[in-house]
Amino acid sequence: MKLLVLSGGRHPYEESTPILESFLKGAGHDVTVTEDAAVLSDGGEMGGYDAVVFNTRRENVPDFGDWRMTPEQQDGLSGFIRSGKGFVCIHISTCVADNWPEYHDITGGGWISGTSYHPPYGQFTVNVSNAEHAGCSGISDFSTSDELYMNLSIRDGNNVYITGTAEDGTWPWGPNRVETFMAGGTYPLGWTRKYGDGNVFVCLLGHDGRSFETPEFQKIVLNGVDWATQAA
Repeated sequence: MKLLVLSGGRHPYEESTPILESFLKGAGHDVTVTEDAAVLSDGGEMGGYDAVVFNTRRENVPDFGDWRMTPEQQDGLSGFIRSGKGFVCIHISTCVADNWPEYHDITGGGWISGTSYHPPYGQFTVNVSNAEHAGCSGISDFSTSDELYMNLSIRDGNNVYITGTAEDGTWPWGPNRVETFMAGGTYPLGWTRKYGDGNVFVCLLGHDGRSFETPEFQKIVLNGVDWATQAA
């Protein structure tokens, strides 16, 4: 498949995106990587791609820069997916920007800065919640070093395929490192949904290079590309 990978923003993408590019190419995909979202508004060029893969954080982050997409770029992405193309959204790529609240209509929800949180980065178990789901093909429960996202915005209509479970805990959080209680429970870590005629595949794992090196994570992303491009 011909894939466009959009990278960039406040996360260690200098670690993760090269690994992503490598294992996508290793699986035989034709991969173009860019940090310039302008390509999304180029209908002629976008028509040649089977799917877009987001490994990026597209919001305005103080002291880090404004990575928000323009209305033309937003329309380009939403039109691309609605037309029947694939969208694979990794980790905090679900983060909604203040100039595009409708983005979560595409992703089925995800991270909201100032509301969502996670315990400290570390090792935890990822549980397969739907063994019949295409995203779980070839994997079973596994351990990874990553972030377990909590308190997300979640829309109706998501088909969850992996989850993670955490105990109650209080951790420093936010720019001022305020002690924050984080309720334990089982949280979705990956789901799929339709947007128009397109397939949307979300995996909330994938914080950094170490996370991307987890074999099961790589298999999930590859499964996601295969599933998302079924209609392409």
